[in-house]
Amino acid sequence: MTPAPHRLAVAKHRAALRAGFAAWPEREAPPAALGDYRWTHDLILSTWVQAAEARPPADGLEYRVGRSGGGFDRLAFRDLGPSAALAPETPIDTSLALNRRGDGPTIDIPIPWYGAGMSYGSVSEQVMLARARAAQRWNTFTSTGEGGYPESLVAYRDHVITQIATGMFGVREETIQYARLVEFKYAQGAKPGLGGHLLGDKATVAVARMRESVPWVSLFSPFPFHSVYSVEDHRKHVDWIRTVNPRALVSVKVSTPTDIDMVAVGSFYAGAHILHVDGAYGGTGAAPEIAKKNIAMPIEFAIPKVHRYLTSEGIRDQLVVMASGGIRSAYDIAKAIALGADGCILGTVELVALGCTRCSNCERGRGCPFGLTTTDPELSLLIEPEWGAERLHRLYTSFRDQLCEILRRLGLRSVRELRGRTDLLVYRGDGSGPGGDR
Repeated sequence: MTPAPHRLAVAKHRAALRAGFAAWPEREAPPAALGDYRWTHDLILSTWVQAAEARPPADGLEYRVGRSGGGFDRLAFRDLGPSAALAPETPIDTSLALNRRGDGPTIDIPIPWYGAGMSYGSVSEQVMLARARAAQRWNTFTSTGEGGYPESLVAYRDHVITQIATGMFGVREETIQYARLVEFKYAQGAKPGLGGHLLGDKATVAVARMRESVPWVSLFSPFPFHSVYSVEDHRKHVDWIRTVNPRALVSVKVSTPTDIDMVAVGSFYAGAHILHVDGAYGGTGAAPEIAKKNIAMPIEFAIPKVHRYLTSEGIRDQLVVMASGGIRSAYDIAKAIALGADGCILGTVELVALGCTRCSNCERGRGCPFGLTTTDPELSLLIEPEWGAERLHRLYTSFRDQLCEILRRLGLRSVRELRGRTDLLVYRGDGSGPGGDR
């Protein structure tokens, strides 16, 4: 239980946060720390509003795209006219089956997304709990990231993905057995070839205990897994999980090298159920800018490349492809699916819903003023798990409603009908045309 004086401080903090967000007029220049061209101040504020009201803002804030000049910001859906649209009351199926191989358990989620890996240490335990509670409420998933499995998450284990990364932090037989979905993180789109890193300022006593390391000493995950250099080695990883936990599906998280199509086929033949393709736009403020902007392939190029190659190999309908790396809105989710993904994985957008302003101080122990990407025991209390879970629930509600609206406008009754429909997309060129809706 949070002490009473601190509950009062938390309430004042949130009131100030809400008042501050509401005070920025639509056309006013944002504060210097608020956003960038991909995450504009409009997108940050509109995400906050959606997490409060469970619907897009009605005051003119742009909630669909940013101003990056590329990527999903240049793609729009065609305007097919009212004759193609379905009636507003038409039911839409947004469910996604996560196992199409015919081996292992059947797991369906009601929305085509789940939560990305955010490790204990990179974010607080309170944030992890908020995400787990929201995932349970929606019967979907969130991921531990590579920092280990806090005991408080065990109650939500049917909705928590155990991630296994190269540092093997906190990976034990029981944490594998907890999960219905286990993910191997072979690479991260924001920093491929660099592995993971947690600076000593965030490696508190509690974090070090979870990761079985020394407090206040920086932790680096190697790249790559030095036991995996072939599809056959990859297969041994998958077999390991199937042996320890036969009821678990196996996901493989990879970045976007130029041969991502071959990586996808290799993962299929290694026995993976899900291919998690992580593009260059993802990562928190702790990811090096030089890596984010210069190494991995943008996700909008990687998705269709993987989709086309798996189709040509005749195995597309047996492997679930999930996309991440800069998914900011319901429109980004829909565009990723239209390019060829089955669904998306959300990371930063969930933090923005909880108050992140993209100030990029994530690597420092007390750097996050909102108690999100911090390990400080006092700052962490700024996020109450139930409050956070409710905000994520409302964000999900808004996203699902918008996705249904997009599908109705395109004349589609199921999100599965949208997969690979690049014919429904147009390139906006200079940002003003050709026609269509974002």
